[in-house]
Amino acid sequence: MFDLARPAIFALDSETGHKLAIKALKAVPIGASPKRQAGTSSLAINVAGLDFPNPVGVAAGFDKDAEVPDSLLALGFGFTEVGSITPRPQAGNPKPRLFRLTEDQGVINRMGFNNAGAVAAVKRLEARKTRGGLVGINIGANKDSEDRIADYAEMARVMTPYASYLAVNVSSPNTPGLRALQDEGALSALIDGVIAARAEAMEGAASRGSLPPMFLKVAPDLEPQDIDAISRIAMDKGLGALIVSNTTISRDGLTSRHAGETGGLSGQPLRQLALQRVRDFRAATGGAIPLIGVGGIATAEHAWERICAGASLVQLYSAMVYHGPTLGAQIARGLARIMEREGVSSIAEAVGSE
Repeated sequence: MFDLARPAIFALDSETGHKLAIKALKAVPIGASPKRQAGTSSLAINVAGLDFPNPVGVAAGFDKDAEVPDSLLALGFGFTEVGSITPRPQAGNPKPRLFRLTEDQGVINRMGFNNAGAVAAVKRLEARKTRGGLVGINIGANKDSEDRIADYAEMARVMTPYASYLAVNVSSPNTPGLRALQDEGALSALIDGVIAARAEAMEGAASRGSLPPMFLKVAPDLEPQDIDAISRIAMDKGLGALIVSNTTISRDGLTSRHAGETGGLSGQPLRQLALQRVRDFRAATGGAIPLIGVGGIATAEHAWERICAGASLVQLYSAMVYHGPTLGAQIARGLARIMEREGVSSIAEAVGSE
């Protein structure tokens, strides 16, 4: 159906096409729980104490306002990540701000954390609390905030009760100054604030084990010393995983007429850089912390490559622009076939095997 609809969708501007996709996903029958997640026992993996039915998830940015997490799970994704969500509603940057680079199978966005804010997201998440499935919540800071670290702490307090995991996004290139929070001192202070707020939100819970793990999403445009510092902090603070990586500000080898647009580049042009960053973080951490591979993954072979490089999980977004929302299930089934071909009995066995 997506192949039939794609010419009509691509006739629209990118942001209108995305809104239409979200509207269509709201019609996906989900029942009482996400029963159609693609996978077999060989695809299941435990990461940060969470049991993922398969390692293929939806990256943040697709479902910014937590409108369709259960629809995505029902289509076969092993997990989904909503957001980025900020404390207050935020309009984002002026339009146009989302561009398909069809010739390059890529996307450039400068959305600027546009979302309806925490209160609106909580209403939706509260309504789906009993549906099951793994839904991570990606948290961010408002552009005009005077204290961005306080914004992240506030978001941790608000979202912890609804999150399978919390993903801290300090790596978007579209909020001025945000990536500076990846600097060692600022990052350490931010993580301490989020950890304290997360614990505060769960006071009175049966055990500390009920706390959702905290993941950190990093940029691909990092120097070796940055990778070492982030890895050291992540291990010292006991983070659940690193999400590698966000969009890039590089523009190598593009042919699209939109190649000169400012913003973060994702999709196929990001693939090799994001793959290398997984290798870099695997080496820097010695495999001591799980990695989630993001960027340019469009096939089962791409996902397998990222897993063998060190990723325990993978996430998609831009590839769905070109291949539709059933891509996650297709990749999961493809991974099962690759594992059978390679004589590998579990995803965990393949992680870092290259």
